[in-house]
Formats: sequence, structure tokens, C-alpha cells
Amino acid sequence: MKYGTGVLLVVTAATSWSLTGLAIRQIATPEPWAILFWRSVGVLPVLGAVIIWNRGGLMAPLRQAGMAGVLGGLSLVFAFAGAIYAFQATTVANAVFLFAASPFIAAALGRVVLGESVHPLTWACMAVAICGMYVMVREGLSMGAGPGNVAALLSATGFACFTLTLRWGRLSDMMPATFLGGAFSVIAAAAIILVRGDTLVIPARDIAISLGMGAFLLAAGLTLYTFGSRALRAADLTLLSNVEVLLGPFWVWLFLNETAGRATLTGGLVLLAAVVANGLLGLRRAAAA
Repeated sequence: MKYGTGVLLVVTAATSWSLTGLAIRQIATPEPWAILFWRSVGVLPVLGAVIIWNRGGLMAPLRQAGMAGVLGGLSLVFAFAGAIYAFQATTVANAVFLFAASPFIAAALGRVVLGESVHPLTWACMAVAICGMYVMVREGLSMGAGPGNVAALLSATGFACFTLTLRWGRLSDMMPATFLGGAFSVIAAAAIILVRGDTLVIPARDIAISLGMGAFLLAAGLTLYTFGSRALRAADLTLLSNVEVLLGPFWVWLFLNETAGRATLTGGLVLLAAVVANGLLGLRRAAAA
């Protein structure tokens, strides 16, 4: 695959992910667990078909993922659920900016859990990112969006743990672990709804939107991202994935006139600048190597 093709696929994937906040704004159901259930149901057939097409079967790749795949899948339950609630409880801009902290959380956890070295400049970028997050979270607390901010950080931590399990298990293919994450999300959402006495029967329009989010925005986007990543370096992926962070607030502003507070935009731009700087430093180190 040519480098330009890889860039196009990854940017297209990030663009599809950026539409998630807009899609959730179209759902009338306030129950995040029902949304998680139906979205995860939409994920499974698409990822299952891609795994079978790419690997010649489904069960063998799932078994090969091993404990790392299981732990990664469990991490995605928190990532998926946290993201849905964050979009419901705070602005899309606030949520996606906090999601962008995931690479730094992964770096810190990698240092503690796996003993991976972290470059001094990455630590500096992390410090800048924390300042940006503090500004956003402080505004969120004053506006009553504290739970949404917590959910967004929980989602970012879930994605970071997912990344960590892939490195720990030396898994080059993230799709089996993501498929397990979708399956675990279906089970977890159904169990919580059952315990709480709620129902999975929500309006047909909400079910359709949730299924579409899972099949097209999440699963199809992940497929494009996986194929495109084969032609790119990790730092390239970090930078290009920020298209999601930039476009997420844009869509809800364009179609719903949803805006964010000044502190959210300021803190988010600080955080985004730290992520971009860290990605550029990664590219420079890769070029030097």
C-alpha cells in the first residue's frame, strides 16, 4: 500500500468517528446502556465479516488473541460506555478533546505497567496536556457537566488500556480484540439493563441510529484505520487521528449550532497542541532512527 493511500484511509476513518457525537445528538433515548447495546450489536457482524475475510475464519483469530484480547475487549467496554455517556452529559467539544488525552494516559500506564521508557519531551507534552484538561474540567464542573467530564476521561483511559493490552500481548491485529469488546459490551449492557429493570425496547429510530453508528461509523471506520495503518508509522497515526478531534465539534456546530465555552476551547486547543507536538516529535525520532 502506498503512503498516500494509507493517509486517505486513516483520515476517512477519523472522519467517520467524528460523526459519532452528531449521531448521538439525534437519539431521543436518554439511556446510555440501551444505546451501547444496539451500537455494539451493529459492530459485531461487520467486524466478524472483516475478520473472516482477512484471516479465513473467526474463532481461530479470537483464540489467538488470548488473554490480551480478552483484557483489551473488557477495556473497550469502559471506553465505549464512557464515550456514549460523555456525549450525552457534556458538549461534543469537551468530550472529544478529553478523548485526545488517551495517548498520554497510555504512555504513563506503559511506563508503570510494562516498564516502557517515556521520552523526556513526551513527559513535557503530558504536563502541557494536563494543564489543558484542568482548564476544561474546571469549566465543566462549574457548568454541571462534571459527570460528563469524568466519563470522557474514563473512556480515554479505557482506550489507553486497550492500547496497552495490544502492546503487552504483542498483537499486531486489533480487530479480534475489538470484536471481543463489542461482544462484551452487548453482554454488559444487557446485564445492567436487566438488573436495573430497564428495557432494550427503545424507539425504532433510535435503534436504527445506534446500529448505524456501530456498523458504519465505528466498525467500518476501524476497518479503514486498520488497513491504512499498515502503511504509516505510529506517530503518523497519532497526528492523523486528530482529524476526529477537530471535526467532532465542527459537525454539531454546523448542523445543531452547538457551541462550547471559551475555557473548553482554550483547554482543548492546549491539549490538542500537546498531542500534535508529541506526534511531530515521534516523527522526528523515527526519521533520525
